[in-house]
Amino acid sequence: MTDTHASGLTHFDGKGDAHMVDVSDKPVTARVAVATGHVTMAQGTFEIIKDGRAKKGDVLGVARLAGIMGAKLTPTLIPLCHPLPVTKVAVELSLDPALPGVRIEATVKTTGQTGVEMEALTAVSTAALTVYDMAKAVDKEMVIGGIRVLLKDGGKSGRFEAS
Repeated sequence: MTDTHASGLTHFDGKGDAHMVDVSDKPVTARVAVATGHVTMAQGTFEIIKDGRAKKGDVLGVARLAGIMGAKLTPTLIPLCHPLPVTKVAVELSLDPALPGVRIEATVKTTGQTGVEMEALTAVSTAALTVYDMAKAVDKEMVIGGIRVLLKDGGKSGRFEAS
């Protein structure tokens, strides 16, 4: 079998079996990741959220907390993620009438031996799912999308910024 590790797929060993990457020899460095995503919805749903009339309460506030919790629980949800001492999680949600919908951005920081891209992506995903959950009674056609890493910095591979 091909050595998948040599091809860049670090979560597979030479036999093709999934494994947790050994980061024990990597230096501890400051790391940061920023991810983004959005939830598009009907104009009426947008207005309900904007006006604070959602039956379940403060949609953006609850989604922000859910995103923070999601970042902290990433290694529980994603099997091969390392548990990291997350030092900062910030989740910003903003109403965008052009979608119409909610834009989400998460920033996660740590000082460790591996990056926090997965934590930032999980924060955005969890926040988006929470927006959906809180507004699904009035709009089952909402669409979650555009979830991606915007920035990753720290560690051997250096800085990445999405184009």
